[in-house]
Amino acid sequence: MAVEIKEIQDLQQVDVSKLVEESEAEGYRFLRRLVDQYEDGSNTFSKTGEVLYGVWDHHNHLVAIGGLNRDPYSTKEGVGRLRRFYISANARRQGIGTKLLQQILKDAHGHFRELVVRTDSSSADAFYRANGFSGDLGLPDATHGIVLEQEQRKKAE
Repeated sequence: MAVEIKEIQDLQQVDVSKLVEESEAEGYRFLRRLVDQYEDGSNTFSKTGEVLYGVWDHHNHLVAIGGLNRDPYSTKEGVGRLRRFYISANARRQGIGTKLLQQILKDAHGHFRELVVRTDSSSADAFYRANGFSGDLGLPDATHGIVLEQEQRKKAE
């Protein structure tokens, strides 16, 4: 599937309604929170190092979304949090999630030393582990994490 990953500068200019509906039908509320928090200004992905991306297919339909925030739960400096990461069911298992994650990891370098994410989905667990994240962090607000310097060193070897 040919896709285009673009930074979302203003979520209110993007029609995310189909992704929100689909995610809610699957039992996920985090895309609704994305929209609500963007509208109320509590999370607009606008702090240094933060970014929000959308992925559009060749029909110009939004098929995936994902962002990066400073981790509001961490007391450590340099921790980013993967947020609101969702791939439409009909776009899964085609490498779109991996491409989106790689773009976010690339953007995280220079801003964050490590990234964390929280999920309770077994398929998301497998996805993050396959992409270099370790699981079972023992943290109340994060289930998976990756240290970016180590990732950079591995790629250099």
